[in-house]
Parts: sequence; C-alpha cells; structure tokens
Amino acid sequence: MNPVEAPEGAGDPDSKPAKIVIRDLFKIFGPDPAGVLPLVRDQGVGKTDLLETHGHVLGLDRISTTVREGDVHVVMGLSGSGKSTLIRHLNRLIEPTAGTITVDGEDIMGLSARTLRRFRRHRASMVFQRFALHPHRTVLGNVAYGLRVQGHGRAAAEKRARGWIERVGLSGFDGRFPSALSGGMQQRVGLARALATDSDILLMDEAFSALDPLIRTDMQGVLLGLQAELRKTIVFITHDLDEALRLGDRITILRDGAVVQEGTTPEIVMHPADAYIADFVKDINRARVLRVRAVMARDPAGAQGPALDAGTTLEDALTLFQDDPSACRPVAEADGRVVGAIALPAILRAIERPRVGPSDARATTGTGSARAASGAA
Repeated sequence: MNPVEAPEGAGDPDSKPAKIVIRDLFKIFGPDPAGVLPLVRDQGVGKTDLLETHGHVLGLDRISTTVREGDVHVVMGLSGSGKSTLIRHLNRLIEPTAGTITVDGEDIMGLSARTLRRFRRHRASMVFQRFALHPHRTVLGNVAYGLRVQGHGRAAAEKRARGWIERVGLSGFDGRFPSALSGGMQQRVGLARALATDSDILLMDEAFSALDPLIRTDMQGVLLGLQAELRKTIVFITHDLDEALRLGDRITILRDGAVVQEGTTPEIVMHPADAYIADFVKDINRARVLRVRAVMARDPAGAQGPALDAGTTLEDALTLFQDDPSACRPVAEADGRVVGAIALPAILRAIERPRVGPSDARATTGTGSARAASGAA
C-alpha cells in the first residue's frame, strides 16, 4: 500500500536533503523467505494468508519512505505493525528479504562487516525502550562507553561524557549506578550515551514507552529542546499517537507491515487516509495539536491588524478573535515574514472532525487568499 500524497499547499517535504532513503523494503520471516517473496511482491498475498497458507510471517511489506536531514521522523503503529522491525533494518541489526536502504547516498546493504561496525559506532546511535545500560558501570561509565568503543582515551571520553550528563540534567549523578536511578533518569543516561558519540543519526526504538506518563512528557521535552539545537536526524518509533504528533516533523503510520499514511501532523490529523487512521485521530484535541500555519490562507491580501505567529496553536488563536470574530489577521513566521492570513471560520473548520480520504484533503487544503480564509464567497 502506498502512502497518501501530502495535500497541495501543505509545504514542501523535499526542501531538506534526503538522509535515509528506503525503497521497496520487504522482510519475511520463515524457512524460505526468498521463495515466498514473489507471492507477496508480485501476487499481493497479505500477512494473514502468508502465515496461514505458507507458514511465513510478513514483517515489512514494500516499505518506501525518505527521512530528511535534521528531521524527527516518527514511525508509528500498533504492536505487530512492523515499526521496530523497520528501525532495526536501518543499522542492519536485521537483514531485509528485498529492497534498498541508502544513507547519504551509500547503500548500507553493501557495507562490509568492518565498515558496518564503523557505521554503527560513528554514524548511527540507538536508544532502546529498556535503556540497555550496563548495570556494573556508573552513569559516567555508561555515557562514556560509546566513546571508548570509538577509540577515545579514558580522560577524553569521560570529559565529553560529563558534558552530556550535565546537558540531560543529571549533574552530580556521575558516580551512581543504574539501579539507584529512576526510569526517567536511566533513560536520560541512555540519551546522553547516544548523543555523546556525535552520531548524526539517532535511532530511538520506543525510547520513552516504559516511562510513567509525566516522566515521558518530560523526556519528550528534553529531546525537543536538544533537537532544536543539535538538529540530528532522528527516527523515533512509538505506538502512541500523542507522542508521534508532538515529536514528529513527519510521521509514517504502519499497519500489518505496510505504510498506511505518511505526512506531517496537520496532514494526518486533518486528512486521514482511511477509517483506520480516522479512528486513531478522532479523539485528538485538534485545537491544541494544529497550528495556524497549517490552516492559513497563503495569500495575505486583505488581512489587517497585528500579525499572528504562524506557530500559534489554534486553541490560542481562538482567543484573539473574541473581540472581533469577523477579523482577518496576517500570519508571520518568527523572522517577521508575512506568509498568509487567518480568520475565525478557517480555524473552526479545522477543529471539526475531518472526513476520510485523500479527496477531502485536496478539497480542504489551506490555500487561497485572505478572502477565502474568512469564508467569504
């Protein structure tokens, strides 16, 4: 199944260079994956039939996606959807049955064992759900571990490790062992260890899923704060839609090993591809998730008054129209550029639960003039 195309006017996802490119990726588990591959690839045999009739498990079904440099690309799905299988292909912890994966244009399937080890040590760090800390090492020892594997001397590794321990809010805990830390603190150690190696790719497999809700939200904030400065390329696996919408620059949703929909938060919330996605997003507080830039008209002609920040949530924007519901306000980015216009009817339409399917996406996309934004005929 191919992902639904992004609605026209929703922004250009190709503006950033491609970092990771996945094309026609299949993973089949069983005694003869190559033998049954044509059944899936050429005849369209699905996950259930492949298991019941042929005794093989379909892990990934023709996955194609591009992760852009500096993005947080979230892969979301329920248990068994293939999301963790997918991320483990990116550093070849799992080998594919068919397909290609390139990183910075280099085919990682062609890497020798030695080059692959270097790739894992220097270019792609991983953060796991259950932290994967060494229980016999202190916080300092755990954070410095990847640096030592890279070949750094002890003094240099520990100096850099202390800096990252401080960055994730664990100053003073250098000498503690993991057993003395809370779950949230342990995950901060795992994050510091991954960042300390200075890899440009961060693979996060359900990294916050084992944490209590409040600690989880706190860790999401820590990650977003660091990402605003570091601009790593992050592939983040989750089963939680709220987490996906908060963290993701782009989101890929999987079901039964296949891509159901891919897009930005506004594209998925406002234009669900099918009933499956619509059911996922039906209870989302759209006013808190969507921002003005997602629903504004692109032509600011006719807009008057102080400009509204494009990053304002619709919830906050609503309050600005209380005194004058008929107003049409210009919209500006953080650098002051006026990029569109917004009026109350456009906000109210966006808050309504969407209809399903790509045709509706094309019909309701935020394009046009300030007059269109206000709902005028």
